Amino acid sequence: MRDHSVRDLDFASRVRGSFERQAFMSYLGAKIKTLKPGLCEIELPYRPELSQQHGFFHGGVVGTLADNACAYAAYTLTESHASILTVEYKLNLVAPGKGESLLARGEVVKSGRTLSVCEGKVYSVHDGKMTLCAIVTETLLPLPETDDGPGLSEKT
Repeated sequence: MRDHSVRDLDFASRVRGSFERQAFMSYLGAKIKTLKPGLCEIELPYRPELSQQHGFFHGGVVGTLADNACAYAAYTLTESHASILTVEYKLNLVAPGKGESLLARGEVVKSGRTLSVCEGKVYSVHDGKMTLCAIVTETLLPLPETDDGPGLSEKT
């Protein structure tokens, strides 16, 4: 893990509060498992409603977890009165998301004033064994002096 300087000592409660406001993450059943400066892990238990026709986790679900893990990893390094938005991401699905759960791990490569870059990996967990199923590279835009709550869409 890279060494990152934290701009907000209370980053964990700010990140968890933002995550809890994401209705989609709640709808999926995702939970933050690990949160450290520049790192976020999110886990998601399998449900048939999250699968595609072969019974694997749907690629859209895999991509959503990868995006959120990277975004929240980057968010751990922003200032206290800031928000962050994904600019783009590239997702490579390397194996089916098959198992009891998914674990997405996002890690900051570079935390900048105007852009941040993250790398992420998503693993399927089956019988305690983790299998890499996706790799993501993501670019994010820090939004200084922009609270991370309702009303952001009206400002952007």
